[in-house]
Amino acid sequence: MQTDIDPRRLIGRKAFDRKGTKIGTVDEVYLDDATGVPEWAAVRTGLFSRDAFVPLEPSEFVDDTLRVPFDRALIKGAPDFGVGRHLSPEQELQLYRHYGLDSSPAAEPGPDRDFGRLAGQEE
Repeated sequence: MQTDIDPRRLIGRKAFDRKGTKIGTVDEVYLDDATGVPEWAAVRTGLFSRDAFVPLEPSEFVDDTLRVPFDRALIKGAPDFGVGRHLSPEQELQLYRHYGLDSSPAAEPGPDRDFGRLAGQEE
């Protein structure tokens, strides 16, 4: 997706799957903690439905609509973490796996090698 898009422009826009079927309307946009780049969109999938998280990369913003390159069924089956809260690294990893996308090394929680040691202590 274009990284220069103002995330506020996405809010309220219609979202469509790879076949052109309407998924719903973008409710919220989640930014990457480290870069501030838009990373996920929460799409309201129906009047009484929940929001489904969709990846903004490799999605496209075309003609004021969000085009998500996945099938509607896969999108509707995405893990439900609720909206309005920060996504944890573990939740992001679950979303990347759900969509079959590679996650960046920064997104994967790694082992804390310094756990239990005081800073500055040598082993």
